[in-house]
Amino acid sequence: MEKTNDSMLTEFVLVGLSAHPQLQTAFFVLILWTYLMILLGNGVLISVIIYDSHLHTPMYFFLCNLSFLDICYTSSSVPLILDSFLTIRKRVSFSGCMMQMFLSFATGVTECVLLGMMALDRYVAICYPLRYPVIMSKGAYVAMAAGSWVTGLLDSVVQASLAMQLPFCANNVINHFVCEILAILKLACTDISINVISMAVSNLIVLVFPLLIISISYIFIVATILRIPSSEGKRKAFSTCSAHLTVVIIFYGTIFFMYAKPKSKTSVGPDNQDIIEALISLFYGVMTPMLNPLIYSLRNKDVKVAVKNMLCRKSFSDEM
Repeated sequence: MEKTNDSMLTEFVLVGLSAHPQLQTAFFVLILWTYLMILLGNGVLISVIIYDSHLHTPMYFFLCNLSFLDICYTSSSVPLILDSFLTIRKRVSFSGCMMQMFLSFATGVTECVLLGMMALDRYVAICYPLRYPVIMSKGAYVAMAAGSWVTGLLDSVVQASLAMQLPFCANNVINHFVCEILAILKLACTDISINVISMAVSNLIVLVFPLLIISISYIFIVATILRIPSSEGKRKAFSTCSAHLTVVIIFYGTIFFMYAKPKSKTSVGPDNQDIIEALISLFYGVMTPMLNPLIYSLRNKDVKVAVKNMLCRKSFSDEM
């Protein structure tokens, strides 16, 4: 255990997979490949949406924000994760750890709220198609996206500020790959009731409330789709929101598996239990952003046509 004075704390130590060196190389290659796919997939999706004027609609504006969020979220943590695989016990400065925690938390919260905004967009598009251009004007959907970002930043400022004020006494060893806020709170040697209450309120606002909006929106969406007389009309209506629904299920499903699952009653030690939870968190942190562009491109005819057109024009320009 790293001994440190709470008034002179200058760094944290990330354990990562240091106790399992035989796994570090394999995980380094896997995470690096996944990160490159995230940059490529989301980068291409953003480029296609900006490039094709037919995709300059509220739905694709939100999707562009989602892809940018995924790049920001993974870029705030994956480089540190990769570095930890190359180091026995990765040392991170106190300020660097707090900054990484702030960025990861902010982008994660923003994505939760943004998914709720995307559900509202699909609700208006399906349930009020004739009024959709008026309700979802440029001013409206830009404000909705901006509100998602502001909510994430403000919430992260509050949580990071409260965490920075905690004394950490004799233990600065984090059983995680990154400076994850729950792992840091475990190190505090004082009462963290205020932090726990703050996190509970935060979860209610940025997790439960958006999920409630998504659930209610899709209840009305399904009810509206069922009233469409033709099967072709039903298929087209559902196809416009199936990709978003798939992303929501993956996103929230992983979060609830991480934080709502019961503690293991096996003989696994507390340190190993922390590493198992860290691996689950790592999977959530890199797999979801990698799957998002695949889901939206494979399930969306407009995106596939736009990608094809962009590639054809690029090939034509190269030949010229």
